[in-house]
Amino acid sequence: MRRLVLLGLLALGACTRTPPPPEPQPRYEVGQGYQLGGVWSYPREDFTLNETGLAVIQPMAPPRRTSNGEVFDARAMMAAHRTLQLPAIVRVTNLENGRVLVLRVNDRGPVQPGRILGVSQRAGELLGVRPGASFQVRVQVEAEPSRALSLGLAGDQPRIAIQAAPVGRVERESLDAPAGARVAAPRAANRPQAGREIVEASTPDMPPLRLPERPEQGYASPGRLVVDVGNFFTHSLAARQAARVGGRVEAVGPRSRQQEYRVRMGPYTTVPEADAAWGRARAAGVADPRILVE
Repeated sequence: MRRLVLLGLLALGACTRTPPPPEPQPRYEVGQGYQLGGVWSYPREDFTLNETGLAVIQPMAPPRRTSNGEVFDARAMMAAHRTLQLPAIVRVTNLENGRVLVLRVNDRGPVQPGRILGVSQRAGELLGVRPGASFQVRVQVEAEPSRALSLGLAGDQPRIAIQAAPVGRVERESLDAPAGARVAAPRAANRPQAGREIVEASTPDMPPLRLPERPEQGYASPGRLVVDVGNFFTHSLAARQAARVGGRVEAVGPRSRQQEYRVRMGPYTTVPEADAAWGRARAAGVADPRILVE
């Protein structure tokens, strides 16, 4: 009997043993449009992104394979974004307390509508975020390391090899100078021009798969929340959209012949108010309303 109990415990232990994490298979990916949390998102390559909005902490889960074949680890400096190329390196600032982290975006998300970024559990701790809370952030792409990743990783689609057009063979003949003409001295072959330095181009080093924990402390700069529901090139269309969602029309940039107008709802002081306005915009037919910090 004791032997049967021991065998049962061993079998139970084998069933509950934590499986090893999957092996990372990183690749560079932009991807097609997809639906998550009831909202369609359309990924695009962007090395100049600088946006504000709301972020959340990703749910705690065992290491799993991400959208681009890497492994999302809750204890690593990682994040999920709905539209950025994968992977990308971003500088994330918690506007509510000024804390800053550099994170590797390697997954799609977050699931929650109206949120632009999902950070790992450890990143949330270092950013000083309360579990379960949404927090105001600024997300800025670090262009140089992000471009290094795009160049150094194999893509999800084969790259097209571009070949130069063939050049025909050119026959040439040296002729004697006419009588009385001055002849210049022959130029030395491969001599660099004065004042110019010849530098070979090189590919920048790729950042590591696991970024170091290097939090910085800046100044807190929380703002008010607004819901952006679109830009228009005519005031009448903007006014019609504003009436539909209960928003306001704002002129964008200096006045010109081709003036642009945007429609925004708010401002709001709390996240529930902004979420409610976001829901009203969706109910009015706005495909992609965005919660911003101003």
